[in-house]
Amino acid sequence: MKRSKVLFPAIAVLIAAAPAAAVPIDVPRGTLGEAVALLGVQAGASISVADAALWRCQVPAVRGEMSVATALHRLIGGEAEITAIGPGNWRVARLKTKPVAPAALLPAIVTEDAPIIVIASKRDVPLGTFQGGVTMLAGQDLAFGGERGTDAVLSRLATVSSTHLGAGRNKLFIRGIADSSFTGPTQATVGQYFGDIRLTYNAPDPDLRLYDIASVEVLEGPQGTLYGAGSLGGIISIVRNPARPGVSEASISAGVSAISHGDPGADLGGMVNLPIGETAALRVVGYAVSDGGYIDDTGRHLEDINRIRTYGGRATLRLDAGDDWTIDLGITGQSIDGADSQYADRGDPPLSHNSRFAQGFDARYGLADLVVGKQWDELQLLSSTGIAAQELTESFDASQTGGPDRVFTQANHNFLVANETRLWRPMADRYGWVAGVSLLHNRTRLNRALGPLASPAPVTGVTNTIDEATVFGEASYELAKGLTITGGARVTHARLSGAGEDIAPAVLAALAASRAALAADRTETRFLPSFAISTTALPGVILFARVQQGFRPGGLAIADDFVRRFRNDRVTTMEIGTRHGTPGRDPVDLALSVSATRWTDIQADYVDAGGLPTTANIGDGRIYSIALTGGWRPVKGLRFDLGMTFNDSRVTDPGMYSVFRPASEPMSQIPNVARYAGRIGVDYRTELSDRIDLHLGANAQYIGRSRLGIGPVLGDTQGDYFDSSVTARLGWPTFGLTLGVTNLADTIGNRFSLGTPFIDDGAGQITPLRPRTFRLGLDARF
Repeated sequence: MKRSKVLFPAIAVLIAAAPAAAVPIDVPRGTLGEAVALLGVQAGASISVADAALWRCQVPAVRGEMSVATALHRLIGGEAEITAIGPGNWRVARLKTKPVAPAALLPAIVTEDAPIIVIASKRDVPLGTFQGGVTMLAGQDLAFGGERGTDAVLSRLATVSSTHLGAGRNKLFIRGIADSSFTGPTQATVGQYFGDIRLTYNAPDPDLRLYDIASVEVLEGPQGTLYGAGSLGGIISIVRNPARPGVSEASISAGVSAISHGDPGADLGGMVNLPIGETAALRVVGYAVSDGGYIDDTGRHLEDINRIRTYGGRATLRLDAGDDWTIDLGITGQSIDGADSQYADRGDPPLSHNSRFAQGFDARYGLADLVVGKQWDELQLLSSTGIAAQELTESFDASQTGGPDRVFTQANHNFLVANETRLWRPMADRYGWVAGVSLLHNRTRLNRALGPLASPAPVTGVTNTIDEATVFGEASYELAKGLTITGGARVTHARLSGAGEDIAPAVLAALAASRAALAADRTETRFLPSFAISTTALPGVILFARVQQGFRPGGLAIADDFVRRFRNDRVTTMEIGTRHGTPGRDPVDLALSVSATRWTDIQADYVDAGGLPTTANIGDGRIYSIALTGGWRPVKGLRFDLGMTFNDSRVTDPGMYSVFRPASEPMSQIPNVARYAGRIGVDYRTELSDRIDLHLGANAQYIGRSRLGIGPVLGDTQGDYFDSSVTARLGWPTFGLTLGVTNLADTIGNRFSLGTPFIDDGAGQITPLRPRTFRLGLDARF
């Protein structure tokens, strides 16, 4: 039989329990769909079966204490193969050819050593042979404790950081590749994906809430060959749970929270999977979150002003079209309303600032996507199309001391259409490859206004548009046993255009007199090669070296009411690394990476003479990075893990930066790059009885000192703080109770140094951590 096409890596049945340990199993005779749903609840497993025919197969009863792999073997026997695709995630697919007796009776077909697949590699590369830095976070681990947004990823990885301006307006950075503090015309340095769909292009992190998620994969370092522009630091891929034909299931989670020095909060989320006939299914996810405020406004005599409300959901329709064709049609939407800014003034009482009016923000995100897949015996085809619209509206108090009320508003509108079609052959018989094409259109419009609170006047804005056509490919070949080389390339032809918006007549006259351009239009072609070599000569160990590039296109920005151009920037990274063991499986696992990055024409933010944020190329730079992660499982159910990163960054050729840097000041570190960061965590799971399990988790994290930006306004330091959390969950077969505490020491800290660029008293600002928060939660599955 042909192996069925698997578009997504997991169809999840998620609870927080140890997926690889032996647990009591009691699954009655019935269909495979019914069996894996119950098995997932009892063992905390996430099991993917994409073939509708397999879902309907009759399977025998399985009872006893055993691992997930053993239970799956007893259910399926020699009819299918089972592959681990992440921590606690399993994929079940038809065998290419059905074994004949007695091979069909051999239990070795399923083992705990089944390879974990890196889905973001775009060609199903096993984790043990992946040539680069990668972290895979299981969906049930991300849901543990109730934190469902990007912060759940940040708390588990030392190499990923954020600007912490607020949900829906942050920029993310990986491994020291950091640039801008604000949302503007610059493209993000981190590519974000929803499965195979690109979420953003040059917009902030939409901070989609991670409900009903199979896993999150983080690829560190430039990924230009496979992902193109906007992946200078790496990519973050969120793997959704697809709809499951033949299975009816639902889940719900809810919680209430209490914030020290603040207002209470609450969260509610749910999922339902409904089969439609025998070959289709609809999966719907919805959620609502209200995060209590904790910042007081001394100027307006108000308390806890910065409440954030988030509403969202998605729906996915899956159709098994026959002959190993699958179609997934999805829609996603989310709305974030921030009542006020979360910064604090340094000179005021803790957790407070002084403003004349609310400085709220609104973030809206919508996505429609279509994914079509086909599998042959050795080849797989996938075509994905996404249409995304994103809007962020922000307001800032621009009033000057002794002057009238004055507001500055900024609205960033983004529209993205992207398609990628690729064909690949997973590694087999010493070689594997992927080849694809992609088309992309992105338009960003930045409108701004400044003036009286009731009627601010438009000020110069800008529109940037880019159209890309790309071909890419990558291939691996095993030269000798355990020695593999990989080469790849990406060729992108782009057309870039931009124009000023709402330009004042006086500025138009000045531009005309100086013959300065109000618009820009050009084309460029970029070639991004890559090369890697690795050896797995030592059992359980991979040694690798790679060279990879990434780039971002240029565009237009506004400085001093004039439209100005900034150039594209480019990074080249050379990296060597090693990994030993598999997290969550082996007693000891370790990953070490050392990299050197050359960054030319760095795009970064500064504040112009009018006090408004703008963007320019500040010069060239270099970053030396060391990243280390590891885990130790001394006894069954207990695991310690750690992560550390060191970044030594410098602006080596200052360019525009020399305008702001005093002659006596040495070359500065690149903005927003913390020199040191680290975390340590502990995870303990045990069975209190045959029906009750206990899960305990705790972690502590340190973020080192960094600089906000360039220039006198953005020269403040930030970071240098600790954060921590502890969570406990009591679980029964179909529901659980959770108690969690974050920021145990109730640290104020400084996650980001600027709430508004309009400062005239020299006091400075900080963005504090959320105060100590308690959450009581309930989750259930039906």
